[in-house]
Order: sequence, then C-alpha cells, then structure tokens
Amino acid sequence: MRICICDYSGHPFQVQLSRELARRGNDVLHLFFSEFQTPHGTLHVTPDDPATLSIEAVSLGRPFAKYSLIKRRWQEIEIGRHISIRMTAFRPEMMVGCNLPIDTLGEVLKSSRAHNVPFVFWQQDIYSKAIRSILQRKFGVLGRLVGEYYHRLERRAAILSDAVVVIADRFKEELISEFGVSETKITVLENWAPLNQITPRPKVNPWSIAHGFAGSNLILYTGTLGMKHNLAPILALAEAVRHRPDTQIVVTSEGPSAEYLRTQAAAAGLDRLSVLPFQPFEQYSDVLGSAEVLIATIEADAGGFSVPSKVLSYLCAARPIVISAPESNLASQILNSTGAGRAVPPGDQTSFIAAVIEFMNDKDARLRCGAAARAYAEENFEIGAISDRFDAIFTAVLAHASIPSGR
Repeated sequence: MRICICDYSGHPFQVQLSRELARRGNDVLHLFFSEFQTPHGTLHVTPDDPATLSIEAVSLGRPFAKYSLIKRRWQEIEIGRHISIRMTAFRPEMMVGCNLPIDTLGEVLKSSRAHNVPFVFWQQDIYSKAIRSILQRKFGVLGRLVGEYYHRLERRAAILSDAVVVIADRFKEELISEFGVSETKITVLENWAPLNQITPRPKVNPWSIAHGFAGSNLILYTGTLGMKHNLAPILALAEAVRHRPDTQIVVTSEGPSAEYLRTQAAAAGLDRLSVLPFQPFEQYSDVLGSAEVLIATIEADAGGFSVPSKVLSYLCAARPIVISAPESNLASQILNSTGAGRAVPPGDQTSFIAAVIEFMNDKDARLRCGAAARAYAEENFEIGAISDRFDAIFTAVLAHASIPSGR
C-alpha cells in the first residue's frame, strides 16, 4: 500500500510508525513541517531504514509566525496547500493526518477528498476546545466567536474523515456527543514513545558531563512551552530550591515562554534554574537519564483534551515523574494508576513542590517509581502491536472506500 503520513510536528513516535509500516512492505512517505519549533524525532532516512521509506520536510521558506494569530492562520493554510501538492504527486492509497492545525487540516482533507484518497484523522488534541478556551480568556466575546468558528471546522473535518483515531476515551465521548461523529469510525489508540530509541541511561553520561550536571541533583523539564503550559509551578519550584546548592532545575525548550522563564529567573535571582534550547533527539536518552526527577505542567482548561507526549517519553527513561495537570488527563491517570510518579491539580503549587522535593530526598522512591514507569512503557509501547492496529484501521477504511487498494 502507498501511505502518506503527515505529522505536522515531526515528533518521534509518529515517524517510528512510518518506519515500521515501511518495514512491512508499504511505500511510505512521511511529511513534516520544517519551520515548526518543537522537539523532533529522527527525520531523515538512516542506513537501517527500508528503501520503501521517504521522509521529507515541507517548508514555507520563511519563519513561522507562531505567535501572530492572523499571520499564523494564513501560513497554516499555505502549508496545508504545500502538503496537498506533495501528497497528490505521491499518489497515496491512504492519507494519515496528525498534529495538523485546523486550517491546515481543512486544506489537506479537501485535497484528499478531491483525489478520492481515504483520509484517517489521527487527532492528537481537540484543538477547537483549546482555541475557544484560551481566546475567550484573552479576548472575551470575540475570542469565543473565533473558537466557535474553529469548532465548526474541526467538527466538519472529523465527520468527513474516513476514520478518526483518538488518543483517549474522553476524546471519543466528545466526538460522539459534541461533534456528531459516528462511533463506528472512531478508534481509541493511546500515544506512545519510541521504546527502542529512548532507553534508561546512567546519570553520569556524555550529556550530563558536557553540560556540568553530572554532580548535581537535577530536576528536568523537556519539550514545548506554549499557551497551554503553566509556567508558574516551574518558577515556584525554582524559588523553593533556591537554597539547595546541590540541586539544579533545567528546562530544554525554545520560544517566548522559554525566554520568559529565563528572564524571570534572572530578575528574581533564581540561579538554580537554567533554560537550554531543544536538544538533539540522538542525545535525548542521556538528557532524560541525567535527571533525578522529570516534571511537566499543563493548564487546567487544556488538560482534559491534551496528553503531553513528553510524559510518554519520560516513562521510557525510568525516572519518576511529577505533573501538574487535571485528574482527568490521561497522563495523570497513568501516573496515578502505575505508581510511576505523582499528579497534582493545576494551581496547587505547594503539592507540586512537595512531590518533587520528596522524590529528590528519597532515592528508593525514585528507583521504585522509575521501574514502574519503564515497565508501563515496555508493556504498552511495542511498535509491532501498535502497527497492527493501524493496519486494521487501514483495512477497514479501504473495505468501505470507493477506490480499490492497489490502484
């Protein structure tokens, strides 16, 4: 089968799926948006990859205006058209869209429909809910109206797609009740992390030595910082460890929020907090292995419909995790049910700090929770079983499509 997978963000686990599908004999084109500022997976063909795999960047040829609402919208439409052109040239029998902003999704789905290519909407977030919540908070009635417009667009995309893959049961419930999507075309398939690429590492490793962290007790946050991420717990934690000379907080991220953290830490004299740029994926296991505790945060109004992929990567690293997120968030549920760490409610900075400090002071608890984290990853992140489920989705879609497989 000829399969085009477009993962707008270029994250590690989506390209791992493309590699596995190519190993199974499919011709796979993996597309990603090169100017999107986020941690990336291995987005080039390696000597170990099958000849049936192609990985290509789709580019605007200029910087992406992520924080300009008007410019960003037009650029997301434009990148959707670029993706559509490349998809059309590839002539796929199956199209999978992942992490696509709603305006980009609309362009890609329109092209897919026009060329009779079955489309699988791999929905990582209910973007319109986050848009409506965040914009209404910032712009009042106007923000709510914009959010409702995007709700209609996202609903239409979900209904027109041949299949929808969602990452948690709560997403499925929302699509049925609020979007009117038929239950028969929704599959719940939780996200994962590339288990064979993110492995437990000793604290003293090339990365920790190179950055001077081998002798520190390290608290680490890695990944995107955006509007749905609450920075207050990180700053409060930095204040709480101000007088612990053996402790260091490191954030690896980029963009305005990362710069805000850096500026606030400097203004408050929080020299226990360091902000570094995104680190190469090839070093990611060492980055995570350098830490005693791994942390994540998410806003209350975004937490129900967004599962931080960083937490899934954290699980592979065999380190305890502390997250500030709603109890309903899937990441919180995983930590609470497996004993891989602690989840505390958004806004409860006291409990967040206490949980981190408790782990920092208790090596046995760190080892116990780290082992539980890795055990969960090994049980749930096996790529062969995950690819089997995607194969089943593709088979079901083609069985009901108007075009035969193998055209």
